Amino acid sequence: MNTLCDHIQEYQKQLNKGHIQKAYAGIMAFMSSEKSYLTDKYPEFSTSSLYFGYMDMTYFAFTPIHLKEKKLKIAIVFLHEACRFEAWLAGSNRKIQTEVINQLSEKNLGKYQLSSVSPGIDSIIDSVLVEKPDFDKPDALRYQIEEKTIEFIEDMTLLVNQLP
Repeated sequence: MNTLCDHIQEYQKQLNKGHIQKAYAGIMAFMSSEKSYLTDKYPEFSTSSLYFGYMDMTYFAFTPIHLKEKKLKIAIVFLHEACRFEAWLAGSNRKIQTEVINQLSEKNLGKYQLSSVSPGIDSIIDSVLVEKPDFDKPDALRYQIEEKTIEFIEDMTLLVNQLP
């Protein structure tokens, strides 16, 4: 069994190679740029600060006002280990998340599935935006994320509007 010191030594070896820092900085720069781009293009949406995470996920909320008024948000998420982008419908807190999951459990969700109510699960519904992002083509990647996010928001709006 590896100890924390073993893990830290391996971490240090990987950092000394220099790839982790460059990749992480590039991902953070892209996410920051994506947030700025969407904020400028869709000023009627509410956006949050960029959450950098613990090298597990990085995200920001990008939410139309009508969902925010229902204490819901849309998160644009980069999952580091899977190296993919997802959009999440999420609640403003666990109570809202559980209530909405329970309400949606009786609805036809089409191509979507409900997340389970369990520790560590932050979404109500999630959807893959880009399975294999090409960071060397940032404009094309930005367009893919934007297009799929807007489609996801439209779909989630239709579902949420069916709720009491």
